[in-house]
Amino acid sequence: MLRSCLALLFALAGWQNALAGGGFDGGHAKVQWLTSTYPDDSIFRSALGANTQDQNGELRLKFRGGSGSWSVNADYQFVARFGDSLAVGEQLDSGFFFPPPVPVDDHRWWDLTHEITESDDQIMVQRLDRLHLNYTGDKLVLRFGRQAVSWGNGLIYNPMDVFNPFDPAAVDTEYKLGDDMLYAQYLTDSGNDWQFVQVMRRDDEGDLSQQVNSSALKFHGFGGEREYDILLAEHYDELMLGVGGSTSYGGAVIRGDITVTDTDDDWVASLVASWSYSWVWAGHNVSAVTEYFYNGFGLRESEYSLANIQDSKELVDRVTRGELFTLGRHYVAGSLQIEVTPLLNVIPNLFVNLGDGSVLAQLVAQWDVGQDWQLLASLNVPVGPSGTEYGGLETGIEKLTLAAGPSLFAQLAFYF
Repeated sequence: MLRSCLALLFALAGWQNALAGGGFDGGHAKVQWLTSTYPDDSIFRSALGANTQDQNGELRLKFRGGSGSWSVNADYQFVARFGDSLAVGEQLDSGFFFPPPVPVDDHRWWDLTHEITESDDQIMVQRLDRLHLNYTGDKLVLRFGRQAVSWGNGLIYNPMDVFNPFDPAAVDTEYKLGDDMLYAQYLTDSGNDWQFVQVMRRDDEGDLSQQVNSSALKFHGFGGEREYDILLAEHYDELMLGVGGSTSYGGAVIRGDITVTDTDDDWVASLVASWSYSWVWAGHNVSAVTEYFYNGFGLRESEYSLANIQDSKELVDRVTRGELFTLGRHYVAGSLQIEVTPLLNVIPNLFVNLGDGSVLAQLVAQWDVGQDWQLLASLNVPVGPSGTEYGGLETGIEKLTLAAGPSLFAQLAFYF
């Protein structure tokens, strides 16, 4: 399958001129390779072996059209997944530990995904990841349909962004998944702006329900060299308030957000604070980020067990919905981007669970290998003793954990 994906990639490189016109606005094709390993005490090793191999392919075609203040956007997406890890995800049927291998629209307002084929070790779908009508005026912007929006000031963790945020350890963060929504932005004369989002969703029975919708109003303002945000939202039938901002200090940028959510049991607060700084070192551009994250929905270190996770409904719901990616409460992360050459960037990342001391170390390389071609690769190494988040949670079966070993990811992308 990997050979077929590569053949498609090179064929698209030759068809670039033929695709131009007719509202076509470019796109990309990507092929990915992922190998994962499992230590001796991992429950996955008995089912999958010492390692797994997965190959993925993705094609995105973008179309644009319009007249005057009105326009339409549509992004077609073809996704293919092949490999060993698909079978275990089907067997466990757990959105908590194994998110769907391809995007699904079961809970979105519109079902714009068509499954082409599926088996134990492969799945192919085609879908529309963007489909929205736009109005752009002097001060007012309106968008209706499938689209993506990003809020919040966190650079790695982002408690204010509840609309399909990226995993903090995600390597390819080019496109967020789209949701079906109404988006409005009004720009004031002072440069401040108001933004409103209404997301429509379906419940587990497939019915449109206010209990799973989201309504959010955010004000973004400026005060001197400072920027600030105020958020008022109802998300999955829970009131959510947030405040955040950014400012410069000593050549660095300080950012942060605080959110509080009125859950069934109590108000729950989450917080993110980050420091970022850029400089030139030995003729190379360097950027550094340090970030602290407090996850109010997380478990204390002493509660890391499958039973306690199962009992923590608020945490499980958010992880399953793809809003949270951490189990604990206190985290610190660091990232250093080094421009080795104008075409090659090396980015070491470190994610630390302060509660149990486990760590995820990551080394990312981004190389523009030629015009319209990019190679993205990462090495991921989880470190920690048994019973920790990155070392492997205990399963309740003697000497078996949910541990995963080092993994290697590579992606070749062609843009047209």
